[in-house]
Amino acid sequence: MTSVSPGPAGPTSATVSGPPSRVRPGTAERAAVGRAARRLVPRAALAAWDPPADREDPVALLEEQSASRVPELVPIRYGRMMASPFAFFRGGAAIMAADLAASPSTGLHVQLCGDAHLANFGVGATPERALVFDLNDFDETLPGPWEWDVKRLAASLAVAGRANGFTDAERQQVVLACVERYRTAMAEFAPMGNLELWYSRISVEPDLPRFSAEVDRRTAKEARKVVAKAWRRDAAQAAARLTAVVDGHRRIMADPPLVVPVEDLAPTGLDFDTWMRSALAAYRESLSGERRHLVEQFDYAHAARKVVGVGSVGTRAWIVLMVGRDDDDALLLQAKEAQTSVLERHLGPSTYPQHGQRVVEGQRLMQAASDITLGWTRIAGVDGVERDFYVRQLRDWKASWDPATMNPTAMVAYGRVCGQTLARAHARSGDRVAIAAYLGSGDNVARALAAFAEAYADQNERDHAALVDAIRNGQVGALPGL
Repeated sequence: MTSVSPGPAGPTSATVSGPPSRVRPGTAERAAVGRAARRLVPRAALAAWDPPADREDPVALLEEQSASRVPELVPIRYGRMMASPFAFFRGGAAIMAADLAASPSTGLHVQLCGDAHLANFGVGATPERALVFDLNDFDETLPGPWEWDVKRLAASLAVAGRANGFTDAERQQVVLACVERYRTAMAEFAPMGNLELWYSRISVEPDLPRFSAEVDRRTAKEARKVVAKAWRRDAAQAAARLTAVVDGHRRIMADPPLVVPVEDLAPTGLDFDTWMRSALAAYRESLSGERRHLVEQFDYAHAARKVVGVGSVGTRAWIVLMVGRDDDDALLLQAKEAQTSVLERHLGPSTYPQHGQRVVEGQRLMQAASDITLGWTRIAGVDGVERDFYVRQLRDWKASWDPATMNPTAMVAYGRVCGQTLARAHARSGDRVAIAAYLGSGDNVARALAAFAEAYADQNERDHAALVDAIRNGQVGALPGL
């Protein structure tokens, strides 16, 4: 309780109950914090990549991750990662996190994606049934220095550019365009009001014509193809591709080892239907009331284990078939295991009590709009071990642009959109005024990160070669082509 003396228009004294008001620093003070961070980490220093003598062995880091994964799926992960340096980069978030932790930090923290490479952006649906462009993978999300995400995005562009045969100058142009757009977008977000920033999004329908007008004909055509693909990828299309009616009931079709129905996995004597219904009940408790009501109108019908992605291969991922009005009213959920973020080893543990919640809360904070079925649960597996999961729709107008099909013009344009998207996600959770002040008004940071991206692409090629050697020497097993 505090006593205050009001102004002359009020009574001579008053007693006000409640906590003391929080004094927020002004924009000038916040900008000063950003400029001060330049002394801690000069912007030119962002270019540096000099692997330390005691750098952790990349294959050992991957093997450490594999210890908690499904053993028979780990060779699929290695097989996918050995396919190319870019595929290796996609699966190497833990390796790069260790490398970034060895670099000086600006101390300007945001909610990190943790794996912000260019293949983890794409289009998806809002609850209002509009199509937006956004980040779409948050398995590693955790608060940390903004530059970690930007460095991973920049490096991914350099790695992808090499895979596509771009020249040194073309790759530099791609990375410069991406990081410059991150900088200018952050400068645009800095003076925005909090609500204006929160409502900011890249809406596909109004923005696609502008995007098409700025690029060559081929790039515009590819962009339209991605959007058309997204429109087709809904619950009905997912059910048509992955399920069939068997003996009068809709079931998920087997495609081993990538899709394995639960009856082919569950130990003898386990009542898997009861186990899954219990898990779904716990998941529904994480939803808001109206969304919980919606999901409760669907009944559990079937489940299967599904191999997904590159870096995620080996974690436990289920597709869960739910039916509503009848067997033709299908909803496919994905329940994906959420393990410890690769960032926690370097930035400290999550403040959330379970990793499914860590992923969901990070996603909700960074995305402009999230899936209405997004939630989390903790359940004991068929082996009796408790694990954390997050749950979302398997497909809901989701699509992404394959980097392998991009020419330099396309990757420049795509990199710009990714840079803007990442800046908005960071601006929502971090001090956008301080970050904008650190970035400044020139291209210092963009040029530094273009140099970093090339140096790290060299490192990634060396690490990829180390994995290939480990596979050839029998140190680790791999199943290519799956």
